[in-house]
Amino acid sequence: MLKLVRPKWKKEPKRKGLGIGSGLGKTAGRGTKGQRARGSSKVSIYFEGGQTPIYRRLPKRGFNNPNKVAYDVVNVERLNVFNEGDVVDVEALKKKGMVSGKRPVKILGNGELKVKNLHVKVHKLSESAKEKLEAMGAKIELIEAK
Repeated sequence: MLKLVRPKWKKEPKRKGLGIGSGLGKTAGRGTKGQRARGSSKVSIYFEGGQTPIYRRLPKRGFNNPNKVAYDVVNVERLNVFNEGDVVDVEALKKKGMVSGKRPVKILGNGELKVKNLHVKVHKLSESAKEKLEAMGAKIELIEAK
């Protein structure tokens, strides 16, 4: 006779607390008495038995600047996928999958640019990127971030 083997992910949970004969009756593997033996026994992982928890014993550190602007960055070498004379703006970069389009775009100067006469419309440029783009005859236009 064929025995059906159930996959591990379909395995039924152990039925605890169903009589002494089951081997997991009476206290159902919870031991005797105490906070974790009763009710739902859900205690926060941060609870330390009433002593001052670690997150309150340690000092706060650092500073989160609310005015910091996070940019989607694109290196100059990645602009080689465009053709000569193309307009490189946020929409074009988004279509190529280089940026998310949710944040302002900054072009950095890593790598070599081989395409000439690009029309670049981005929010910010690094100095080295600006030099490389101008050397290849690119027209640069900075746009305002929202």
